Amino acid sequence: MQEMISIAQELLEQGKVGLVIGQARVAESAWKPVFARTAEQTGTLEHDPSGNLNLAVYLTKPDLKKYGNIALFADERSLRSLLRLAAENQVKDGQVYAIVALSDQSVKVLDSFAAIENFVQEYIKPIPESDQALIDRLDAMTPADRWEFWKKEFEKCTKCFACRQACPLCYCASCVVEQNQPQWVSVPASALGVMEWHMVRSMHLAGRCTACGQCAQACPVNIPLHLLPIRLGQEIEAVYGFRAGLKATEPSTLSTFKPDDQESFIG
Repeated sequence: MQEMISIAQELLEQGKVGLVIGQARVAESAWKPVFARTAEQTGTLEHDPSGNLNLAVYLTKPDLKKYGNIALFADERSLRSLLRLAAENQVKDGQVYAIVALSDQSVKVLDSFAAIENFVQEYIKPIPESDQALIDRLDAMTPADRWEFWKKEFEKCTKCFACRQACPLCYCASCVVEQNQPQWVSVPASALGVMEWHMVRSMHLAGRCTACGQCAQACPVNIPLHLLPIRLGQEIEAVYGFRAGLKATEPSTLSTFKPDDQESFIG
């Protein structure tokens, strides 16, 4: 951990970055983000090996982007989110220094998209077995039973939008759910409004979600809502051979047409 702090201090002192984004423990299994602008402020930083926070969510915040280049305490999940943000022109090459702790206690600094791409290709992880087991169980259900499963889960939703706030790919300055001229999504946390919100969110993340799971982790009522964009991503990978968050120049799958696209899904 001290090596990560030393690197962060050096980047600040040399003027290579104007801000370091890391984390600090606030309880046994609870962490908070830390934003350090001076070498002295990095003293509170800690390394979270469990990866509770995907700190890439802060890379698009205007209040933080104004500090220029950013150093980020990163792991495989946040790096994939960073690459997806790069593909959507939200982050430029050379703007982010990713400080990564490896399993052998060594530390790597990735200062380019090419370096991040190489790292992600080597260290990419599958989704947790428990998540895949639930996806498989849902796939085995009839459409009616699957609908009842999600209907029951979404009955708990209060539309607090914690899932949106935790997601690195939900960076729109104005969300569709906040527009009322015209109003696309019902505002109240009614059965209709909740279902509309989660369907819209899942479709907006289809082919973009990097499966970090932060949305479900942020959910105060423990809805496994991360499984929806993850499952859509698996379907897109099966049809198009595309997995989000591996390249800084990857296209947006559902808005990109190629003459040789498979069309077996068209009736």
